[in-house]
Amino acid sequence: MFGDFYGDESILVTGHTGFKGAWLSLWLRELGARVHGFSIGTVGRPSFYETLGKKLFESDARGDVRDLGALKKLIRRTKPRMIFHLAAQPLVRRSYQEPLETLTTNALGTANVLEAVRLTGCAASIIVVTTDKCYENRNLKRGYREADPLGGHDVYSASKAAAEVVAHSWRRSFFETDPGLGRVATARGGNVIGGGDYAVDRIVPDFVRALMQGQALEIRNPAATRPWQHVLDCLSGYLALGARLVSEPKNTDLAAAFNFGPKASSHRTVRDLIESALRTWPGKWKSPKRSAGPHEAKLLHLSTRKASTMLDWEPVWSFENTVDQTMSWYRRRHSDKTGRMMEYSRQQLSAYTEQARKAGLAWAK
Repeated sequence: MFGDFYGDESILVTGHTGFKGAWLSLWLRELGARVHGFSIGTVGRPSFYETLGKKLFESDARGDVRDLGALKKLIRRTKPRMIFHLAAQPLVRRSYQEPLETLTTNALGTANVLEAVRLTGCAASIIVVTTDKCYENRNLKRGYREADPLGGHDVYSASKAAAEVVAHSWRRSFFETDPGLGRVATARGGNVIGGGDYAVDRIVPDFVRALMQGQALEIRNPAATRPWQHVLDCLSGYLALGARLVSEPKNTDLAAAFNFGPKASSHRTVRDLIESALRTWPGKWKSPKRSAGPHEAKLLHLSTRKASTMLDWEPVWSFENTVDQTMSWYRRRHSDKTGRMMEYSRQQLSAYTEQARKAGLAWAK
């Protein structure tokens, strides 16, 4: 897969203890990569990261992406061929409580990663992971395209838009002009779900916690529409872009921003998501009376035409399969309590890649 690029390569994943970072680390290890992780701290239990085991990582370091010195030491030691930068403050509502932490972690942290690579002369190519929320949301019915204006009503969205601007600036100012440096791209995903996400104030983890406690989940905005996608669909895009990026010339069009979102049929309401989940794990939900709270967009779609055209990338799992795979993971761990979640996660990864092969996707051949 991915042109056999990742086999025995040194790959650095910042934010490897987070939901997407841990799944990405697992997939990279399955591809034969030597995975180095860097994170501000071990997430609490339960988490997906703590199911992986320490043997998965070549090295597992703790540090803050706002610490330039720590990043320089890490890069000198690990000598990565590719860096996936996922370390972030990832929660919208927390950004209202910790706005400066959110901004400095997401924007300045990105600048520090890029600057650490530049100052050490590391040849690694870099994929900076941001979010679909980096766009100036005007509640458009069409999907947002990579050339659409960036913005952000809340601090989280603004911080990710800022990270996009930072990556673009460092790429043009330093990486494109220095023959010793690699290439820089950014990746914008949709609303990612999947087994192993335990973050607070996210719809699926909140629902799982409510199910485990026998309570009804309160849904603030059931009519809001989001581009729901499985974490593996999102990560396949990152990996496909990374494998292509390293072999391209300095002026490649791949050193740019890419959307990785689901098919249009997966642009569903929050109500649709919860009612689909209830078919796998029965429970209840309710919508409380409207109250004053942080701003939430009503409509958000992504266009993935660019990724499809330039990378031959397409999402694999349908909305129904995404929800089934997600809820079966949680149910196996918390309701059935059959354990062996590392093995089960590998089975899900294998099922996903096999379906991608049958679909004829270039990265899966």
